[in-house]
Amino acid sequence: MSVTIPREKIDQILNRFEFLEAKMADGVGADEYVKLSREYSALEGIARQAKAYRQLQADLREAQAMLDDPEMREFAEEELAAIEQKMPLAEREMQLALIPKDEADDKSAILEIRAGTGGDEAALFAGDLFAMYTRYAAEKGWKIEVMEESPGEVGGFKEIIASVKGDNVFGALKFESGVHRVQRVPATESGGRIHTSAATVAVLPEAEEIDIEIRNEDIRIDTMRASGAGGQHVNTTDSAVRITHIPTGIVVTSSEKSQHQNRARAMQVLRARLYDTQRQAADAARAADRKGQVGSGDRSERIRTYNFPQGRVSDHRINLTLYKLDQVMQGALDEFVEALQAADQAEKLAEMENS
Repeated sequence: MSVTIPREKIDQILNRFEFLEAKMADGVGADEYVKLSREYSALEGIARQAKAYRQLQADLREAQAMLDDPEMREFAEEELAAIEQKMPLAEREMQLALIPKDEADDKSAILEIRAGTGGDEAALFAGDLFAMYTRYAAEKGWKIEVMEESPGEVGGFKEIIASVKGDNVFGALKFESGVHRVQRVPATESGGRIHTSAATVAVLPEAEEIDIEIRNEDIRIDTMRASGAGGQHVNTTDSAVRITHIPTGIVVTSSEKSQHQNRARAMQVLRARLYDTQRQAADAARAADRKGQVGSGDRSERIRTYNFPQGRVSDHRINLTLYKLDQVMQGALDEFVEALQAADQAEKLAEMENS
């Protein structure tokens, strides 16, 4: 029988894993150790799979060799039958393990939601989406912290930015980026007409200083008076911070009460946006000759429709419709998340098989 995973590929994985193990044991600087340990953790599962697959290959060759021995032939034939039964599943699992992993999947994330077309109703929908993600995060044991918000005139948000901290946050939420459309009768509509509004969602992997280096000479930091709704809560000091990244033109602001906290939060968002820009450029280069099934994460791509009169939610990238709108808005997102992850995995596997 043919073995589809080259032995050289298995050896390459195991050699790299053993090198990382030895390098970390030698004692290296803290920053390098963090990088090495991340790669080691990422490789640990596939290395275990590779060892098991290599052992199965070795057992296959040994059983084939025993066929020439008359006394061992019957035993060899039984062994071969057992190995040949195991091999297709082992090959499939090895192929899945070899699918390139997005190194950002394990990271926490920055969640940005902005009201789109639809005026007050769009802001209300942005608020509904934030509540949906907040409930989903609570179910997963993640921590959400609002970093910047601009309330809508009648509720909801014109814009809200939050950090979502926990394990595998970005891997679960990254396919949420895009335009979310809602079809419903607004509370302000007396005639009962269905309106269509939209909000955009951006999910960025949270970058650490080790991921992105920001030079002091590349940024301009301005302080300004924080805006408020009036009355005693208006900030009368120059605490709001605006940071401009000169090479890219990216501008981030934070306008809470503490200037120190504002600067830290603005730098956090800036690192995430720069990291995301680098990832988007790399993804675009890799995928220049194809259109992804799940989508590129383009912020202008309409990805999902929430139809309240019919109680359905439809994801347009994978043609999945669930008549569970109430549950979804309460944070029951796993069916969409898992289906999108599976579609992405299937696409990458097909690419590998065709390459």
